[in-house]
Amino acid sequence: MKTIGAKLDLVEEGKTIISVKLTPSLMQQHGFGHAGVTFSIGDSAAGYAALTKMGEHQEVLTSEMKIQLLSPADGKILKAVGSVLKAGRRLVVVQSNIYSVNEKKEKLVATMLGTMVPSIVEI
Repeated sequence: MKTIGAKLDLVEEGKTIISVKLTPSLMQQHGFGHAGVTFSIGDSAAGYAALTKMGEHQEVLTSEMKIQLLSPADGKILKAVGSVLKAGRRLVVVQSNIYSVNEKKEKLVATMLGTMVPSIVEI
């Protein structure tokens, strides 16, 4: 996330928001935000949302993630809202909605659905 300049805007139990300013280096050839950037922030937002449901010495790893690209990201900022749909002991089902933001107007550009796997961090 540091490489693309993304920032963590909100952390609540079961929900996180990550945003990134769309600079020329993050755009594809037609001037829209690149789908890879969209996927990256969506995956991270969903992962951090899952992490809010974990114990003190746990992490999460993405097991699978599906993205549906709905519209070109033509705004100045991309914002991913990650949430937990179900937190189980072995699997955490997550979702992210990614919005293109332009002068306070938000447009849904992608939605993601995936599974995170809890893991234990050895100390």
